[in-house]
Amino acid sequence: MQSLQSLFPKIGFFSILDVLLVALIIYQLYNLIRGTIAANIFIGFAVIFALNFVVKALDMKLLTIILGKFVDVGIIAIIVVFQQEVRRFLLLVGKNASLQRNKAWWQYFFGKSEVEKNNYARIKPIIDACKSLKQTRTGALIVFAKYYDEQFYQNSCEVVEAKISKRLLESIFQKTSPLHDGAVVISENKIKSASCILPLTEKTDLPAQFGLRHRAGIGVTEANEATAIIVSEETGEISYAKQGRVKMNISFAELEKVLNKDF
Repeated sequence: MQSLQSLFPKIGFFSILDVLLVALIIYQLYNLIRGTIAANIFIGFAVIFALNFVVKALDMKLLTIILGKFVDVGIIAIIVVFQQEVRRFLLLVGKNASLQRNKAWWQYFFGKSEVEKNNYARIKPIIDACKSLKQTRTGALIVFAKYYDEQFYQNSCEVVEAKISKRLLESIFQKTSPLHDGAVVISENKIKSASCILPLTEKTDLPAQFGLRHRAGIGVTEANEATAIIVSEETGEISYAKQGRVKMNISFAELEKVLNKDF
């Protein structure tokens, strides 16, 4: 009986919680690197670590020394190589722990109708502008940043700090406008900046028709807590990017739904 207990130790609540938390962390890390070059780099690290165990078991001294050097600096190398992914993971943790987010949920449950009414008033000018941009096939990239990082955005943007309006969004993205080449960033219920140059996604499995505008829209949602609307200049098709994933050719009803949820 005692030997069975040693083989199968008592599993308590905290043991189960421990396993679930580790599984959650691994799942979130997988979501962060899925479909990116970082996934291939991670596989490379895993292969090196596995080979290290094999060559040690086979007593292959020269390879053991060489691979051992990689393993010794493994944690530092992972932090350096995956610094962007580590940053996104910490942003994800901070977002979930945010008191402001909890306050928003409290307001949602106890004042839902008022929140939805106010939200619709905010998103209507954006939807109306997207309808006009789609009809005229005017390319556009509109980013919704939950946390406006001045250092990240303002280094490559023109500061606007204006009220959201349909005409202003249309004017910015007109081909003759000096601000049309880049993204508009909306945060804190304002158009904060325009003509923003954003980081491009490193994903390698995107559709061939995706140009720089789509890649920038996806890239900014990977690097920051943000979502993005992309209007194709070639087809007028509207796409919606969130957490590095993109929904293509969405309807205005779908656009209203996701904006009401995320903005």
